[in-house]
Amino acid sequence: MNERRLRTILLVAALYHLLLGGFMALFPGEFYDSLGKFPPRNDHYIKDVSTFYIALGIVFYVSARRRSWRTPVLVFTAIEYALHALNHLVDVGDAAGDFTGWFDFFSIALLALIFAALASFAWRVHPDEPEAERAREPEPERTDESLHSGS
Repeated sequence: MNERRLRTILLVAALYHLLLGGFMALFPGEFYDSLGKFPPRNDHYIKDVSTFYIALGIVFYVSARRRSWRTPVLVFTAIEYALHALNHLVDVGDAAGDFTGWFDFFSIALLALIFAALASFAWRVHPDEPEAERAREPEPERTDESLHSGS
């Protein structure tokens, strides 16, 4: 993975979370009926949760522009999606149907794994250096002298 691909993925993640949050905020009933059918329906709570996804979309957008934001945003998102998946696993029988409950769990868990992998890539990718070139050039060794002189 290189810098350009990672930035594109971050922008797609930003758009996804902004659209999901917007859908939840503007159409909580439709969100409940199509994606979030865990009774009882609570439009206010759905709109509360939408603010999280909108904020996440915003920080994904910023992280596409600011490299220092990438790893923290991706690690946070991986943790959130992992916890979200566990919550769905615990409540798998409370979904509108068995297929829905298990599909939600596995899809959210897959997203957690994807965000964890992206966090690992973000940690290793340098903005101006393709990954393949960086792997060929070893870091210069520091001598005892350079450590003492502050170089």
